[in-house]
Amino acid sequence: MAVLATGKIEDFERFWGVFSTKGAEKRREHGSKGAQVFRDPNDDGRIWVVFDWDADGWQTFIADPDMPAIFQDSGLQGPPKAAEFLRANDA
Repeated sequence: MAVLATGKIEDFERFWGVFSTKGAEKRREHGSKGAQVFRDPNDDGRIWVVFDWDADGWQTFIADPDMPAIFQDSGLQGPPKAAEFLRANDA
């Protein structure tokens, strides 16, 4: 399954420096199998991330007491928000 999340960042390089190191370690602890990061075409300060993760792993990650400090170190403006999954289609 995938989790799509979004957040506002101050600076991409600062974000990536933490996301790809401390953030990656924490995500692995909670069962993430990878992530793809996209910049919003309408807002340079917004990123979208597609995680190879299940909803339970995402929830334990967000609830991890270490995450607020890691989010802050990355320049993320508040915790990321997961998009609500509505439906899937085969085509």
